[in-house]
Amino acid sequence: MKLVIAMTGASGAIYTQRLLDNLDPAQHELHFIWTRHATEVADLELPGGLRVPDGVRRYEENGSMFVPFVSGSARFDAMVIIPASMGTIGRIANGSSDSTIARAADVFLKERRKLILVPRESPYNLIHLRNMTTLTEAGALILPASPGFYHRPQTIPQLVDGIIARVLDHLGIPHHLARRWQSPE
Repeated sequence: MKLVIAMTGASGAIYTQRLLDNLDPAQHELHFIWTRHATEVADLELPGGLRVPDGVRRYEENGSMFVPFVSGSARFDAMVIIPASMGTIGRIANGSSDSTIARAADVFLKERRKLILVPRESPYNLIHLRNMTTLTEAGALILPASPGFYHRPQTIPQLVDGIIARVLDHLGIPHHLARRWQSPE
């Protein structure tokens, strides 16, 4: 599978880290792009900052349109924006392709490819809700970072892994991160 993982400046760098930790670059072609604000947040929230595995293609967000995933002719399977800031969600919902991440998301929508956005902010205001509705109507999946507790997480990474399990489920990637509802495993 060819995947784009994008990280914006919303709090929740651990979600990006756990997703990267659970994707194998030997099995999937992984492209990772992040904003300057994402780097700042990761440095605040993660001891030692974000660790991008070897084998992942990396792009710093700089507005460049010279990356493969901003063209509809490039064949990619899915894009995950994790965490997705409300600013990024708003730009994508309103067709403002003013950055590499927003342009890539626009391409995934127009090409009817899987686009998963993981907002972490709370509460939502009416503008947030309308932007997420617009994106849902356009074909994106909004998967809020609202963890469940039935798998009885004991640590923060286990709590986060409940959300990462849902992202991987929607990508069609097998995992063993969280016990499924009413499953003995």
